[in-house]
Amino acid sequence: IGTDAEQYAEENLNPYVATERGLVDAVIEPSATRARVLEGETEMEKMKYRAEEAAEERILDALHQIKWEQDSTLAFRRSCAHGVCGSDAMRINGVNRLACKMLMKDFLQEGKEITVTVEPIRGLPVEKDLVVDMEPFFDAFRAVKPFLMTSGNEPTRERIQSPTDRERFDDTTKCILCACCTTSCPVYWMDGSYFGPAAIVNAHRFIFDSRDEGAAERLEILNGVDGVWRCRTTFNCTDACPRHPGDEGHPGGQARPPVQPLEPLLQPGNAPDLTRGPGRFSLPT
Repeated sequence: IGTDAEQYAEENLNPYVATERGLVDAVIEPSATRARVLEGETEMEKMKYRAEEAAEERILDALHQIKWEQDSTLAFRRSCAHGVCGSDAMRINGVNRLACKMLMKDFLQEGKEITVTVEPIRGLPVEKDLVVDMEPFFDAFRAVKPFLMTSGNEPTRERIQSPTDRERFDDTTKCILCACCTTSCPVYWMDGSYFGPAAIVNAHRFIFDSRDEGAAERLEILNGVDGVWRCRTTFNCTDACPRHPGDEGHPGGQARPPVQPLEPLLQPGNAPDLTRGPGRFSLPT
C-alpha cells in the first residue's frame, strides 16, 4: 500500500488482477495505490479477500486476482470481458451489473474505506459462488420464439427492409442476454414463471420486424398469464440494462420500453386474471 503510482504501475503489468465472489472493501490512499477486500457470499458461507487494484481496473479484474492468486476454487463466468457476451452478470452493491464494465474508481471515495458486495444474480438457482443456472432464463427466451417466422418459399436474395422499418426495433437488437434485467425484477423473483423483460424485449424485436409473419402468435404468447400483464412497472430492468443506447458504459433503458408499444396490440379484455387461480399474484406489503 505504501508504493507510489509509478512503482505500482511497473509491478502490475498484468491487467487481470482480480477478485470474485463478494464484497469489495477498498482502502483509499492519498496516492494512486488502492487496497480492496472482496467478500463473496453464498447461502452457506461468506468469503473475504484482499487484493490490490488500480482505480482504472474493473471488478472483473479484482475477481481474476482472487481466482488466480488466492482461491482457485472461486467460480464465476466471464468470456469477452468487454461488455458484449453478457456472461459476467452479477449483483454489485445490490444492483445487477456486468463485472467487466464496473471500474474500481466507481466505488472508491478518497480517504474512506468502502465495501463493495458481489453476489450471484437473483431469481435463478445458484450452482456455485457467482455461477447460476441460466436455463430458466433461456426457457423463457425460447418460449417467445425469437427467430424470423415466414411462410412460402425461401427467397433467392436477402429480404429487403427500409431504414425506417429497421428503426422500429433497432434498440431491441442490442440485447446480449445477460439476464441483468430479468433477474432484477421482483415479479420474477417471486414467480419464476414470468417471462421477464429480456424475453419481452426479444419478442418485441420480431413483432415489429416488417419481414416477420409471426407477430400474432407471439402476441398470443405474451397475452398469457406469464406474459406482459405481470409487469408491475418497477423499472429495475431499465436501471440494470448494460446496453443503454447512446450512453456507452452506463446502464438503463433497454429492457422496459418495449412493453409499452406491445400493450396496445394485445386485447385488454382477454388479459388473464392475475388475482386468482394459477395466475394469482400479489406484491408484498
